[in-house]
Amino acid sequence: MKTEVGPAYALRVGPAYALSSKQVSYFGEDGLLRRHEYTVDIMDGARVNYASDYREADGILVPTKRRVYAYDDRKNKIPAPLLVAIDIGDIAFAER
Repeated sequence: MKTEVGPAYALRVGPAYALSSKQVSYFGEDGLLRRHEYTVDIMDGARVNYASDYREADGILVPTKRRVYAYDDRKNKIPAPLLVAIDIGDIAFAER
């Protein structure tokens, strides 16, 4: 499957295993999450969450940039407004 973030492999998760009734995650050829589509059942809306700018922390690749937008009926991102923007600066894992 080709998406705006490049070739991707889709994983659909049903409502029994998810907080949302419809979810699809897209992974790049490198196995990293690129795009996550979901519905917000209580808000009656569709969202797309992009994960990018991966950095390694203690051997684990972590996306340091997340962006959430609405999407239309054809699954195209609606660029404005940007709903959520998360930028992670420092990453560290600790043992419990």
